Amino acid sequence: MSRDMWDPEVYGRYADERARPFFELLARVRADAPERVTDLGCGSGELTLELARRWPRAVVHGIDSSPAMIAKAPPGPSFTVGDVRDWHPDTLVDVIFSNAVLQWVPEHRELLARWTGFLRPGGSLAFQVPGNFDAPSHARVREVCRSAKWRDELGDLARYDPVDGPEDYLRLLAGPGREVDAWETTYVHVLPGEDAVLKWISGTALRPMFDRLGPERSGDFVADCAAALAEDYPREPFGTAFPFRRVFVVANKK
Repeated sequence: MSRDMWDPEVYGRYADERARPFFELLARVRADAPERVTDLGCGSGELTLELARRWPRAVVHGIDSSPAMIAKAPPGPSFTVGDVRDWHPDTLVDVIFSNAVLQWVPEHRELLARWTGFLRPGGSLAFQVPGNFDAPSHARVREVCRSAKWRDELGDLARYDPVDGPEDYLRLLAGPGREVDAWETTYVHVLPGEDAVLKWISGTALRPMFDRLGPERSGDFVADCAAALAEDYPREPFGTAFPFRRVFVVANKK
């Protein structure tokens, strides 16, 4: 994944919908007065700032692979451009937070096991990932990527489900000295405008395709995706209904 593939403006178009699972995850973190909080895959940092507001005495640090995102980060917490796969703290951390990032990291299961070792006693690892990879929003894009027109360029980007269910993460992280809270929620977002679901995934799922195709050919690819998605996500008088499943986990170190 390119470090410069993210477009903060496109990604931020549905900021309220994307923030909702962040706050629901944060509400289940028990830490009262942590000293060190790390946000892995912090994006443009607005939600990292919410961690600093929750724990005003903590040293809060955000890490993201996109320089464009980090350039938008607000004052308050500290931020670094970096790959979450390479992160290794100088000292143990009280809260490790990761919001909608690990679906991009194939080896994230090994990372989660490593990250629990970076927690102080009483610390928490909290993460949330999209769980909608079998939904039409992704299945139709896979079909387009595998079509005769695009398969030579994009066939390898037709990702299948890269994450697990809550029970799988429970089995991965539960054990002596650890307590795990795992659950899932399906939101039904109501999106405005034409091609609403296409616009949503243009800031996330389609970014690897845009990164590879470049601006010259991305328009043609978008048109094919729009046609493929139109039947599954019709625009109605109230907007476009977009069911979106997410998986949440909080692992507490006793």
